[in-house]
Formats: sequence, structure tokens, C-alpha cells
Amino acid sequence: MTTNRGKYNEISRMIQQRGHEAEQLPTPYPEVQVESLEIVVLQGLYWLMQHYERPILVDDSGLFVDSLNGFPGVYSAHAYKSFGCDGILRLMETETNRKARFECVLGFMDIGKDPMLFKGVSEGSISTETRGEKGFGFDPIFVPEGFSETFAEMPMDRKNELSHRGRAFEKLFEFLG
Repeated sequence: MTTNRGKYNEISRMIQQRGHEAEQLPTPYPEVQVESLEIVVLQGLYWLMQHYERPILVDDSGLFVDSLNGFPGVYSAHAYKSFGCDGILRLMETETNRKARFECVLGFMDIGKDPMLFKGVSEGSISTETRGEKGFGFDPIFVPEGFSETFAEMPMDRKNELSHRGRAFEKLFEFLG
């Protein structure tokens, strides 16, 4: 599913609200560094399906900042580990265009079936400072469109309603019926 504990907590909550349980698999899967969230998810699904005979869910997400030509994008996890929110804020110190979006590609694959991909996007902007203690990753600097607080300032249920991940999961739940 995901090796990121923050993602797992959000995903688990959304799945539990639908009356199901999620299990975080103990095996990290190889995440290829490519230009597409979709390719990362598909490769993860195929790899995990070879090791587990059960329905598999894989999530890959990224923060895409317009003035940074989409960076960090698919490299968001590496960028966060390397320089975090403060690094993005330093890169944007003189930028007036603070437009950004979070994208999530959620992959689902059941035994003997083709993989299905569901994409969610949350438009917004980059704040000028880190704010909030909730969430994880770049949440303290991302302000969703139409709001004044960052994802890290919002309760998880509110964030899940607005987030890229929440939107991808709504599509998955709609598909599953």
C-alpha cells in the first residue's frame, strides 16, 4: 500500500469510514524515479502482486509548484527528506506566483484483474511560512484553494474532503460501488 505512515493513517481512516480495514504491508516496494506518478504506481502494483495474493492498493503523490516548473512533483518524498518545507520556502522567497497543486494517483489491483488508476488533484498555493502541526510532508506550506489555513492546520477529516488523496479515494469508492 504505502510505506509512508502519514499516508497510511489518512488512507486507513477513509477506508474505515466505509466499513473496511486497511493493512499496511511490511514490505517496502521499489519506487522507480520516473516523470510520472502513474508509472510509479503501476510498477508498485505489479511488484506487490508478485509477492502477495490479495487486493493491493498503492498511492503515490506529489506537490507540483508552478513557479518551480512542477518541482518537486514525482520527487516530492526525496525533496521532503532532503530539505523539507523550509527548502521549498527558500526556493520561493522572491516568487509572486505561489500557485501549486497536490496530485495523487491511487492504483488498485485485484487478483487476476487489470490495474485501475484513480487520480485526485487539489489546487492551491504555497504559504510564506510553515503553519500547523497536523498532517505530514508538505502539508504545513500548502493552502488549498478557497481556504486560508494549510492542510497541517486542518482536522484530518476536513483535509481528506479537500485533498488530492481524498479525491482519488472518492473515485475508487465510486468504482467499487
